[in-house]
Amino acid sequence: MEMDIAPAEIISEGISKGSEIIGRKFENGEYFLSELMIAGELMKEALRIVRSDVEMQSVRPVAKVIIGTVEGDIHDIGKNILIMFLESRGFEVVDLGVDVSIENFVRAVEEYRPQILAMSALMTHTAPVMGDIIGRLSEGGLRKKVRIIIGGAPTSPEFGEMIGADYQTTDALKGVEKCIEWTSAKDDAGS
Repeated sequence: MEMDIAPAEIISEGISKGSEIIGRKFENGEYFLSELMIAGELMKEALRIVRSDVEMQSVRPVAKVIIGTVEGDIHDIGKNILIMFLESRGFEVVDLGVDVSIENFVRAVEEYRPQILAMSALMTHTAPVMGDIIGRLSEGGLRKKVRIIIGGAPTSPEFGEMIGADYQTTDALKGVEKCIEWTSAKDDAGS
């Protein structure tokens, strides 16, 4: 039986919320690494299936986004959800992957000159690396050239403000809306 549910709803209300619950249970010791890995593989497969139903726009990219999961963290479900939403809205996305070092984030911003840098973390002890990356971007004179969005269960708006991010969310749809807002404001300013 086929149900009439939008892919965005499947992702935001199903896969994304499930990912948050699994992440919390892992951090609280209710789930172990094996359960986390199995859940991650199942979510990747669900994303692959849903992705085929998300219409990809074949237009000039709205903006370039660099995205990655910070050093010490191998979780990529939230990152992959955001990538799918960004690409479906016309963004060019450069995925650095998981366990990305500070140096690789900085190097990617230098090389690709993105309008937006997106960073994720699922584990509490890896979230501070986001602040280290922002600090290095500031030291290198790159911070003012890129908007920074962060996400993941251990982040909060207060944490984002403390480390110097422009926006924090755990909702991929809200993240995409913010990226669209940033690029639209830039377009309006240029007109």
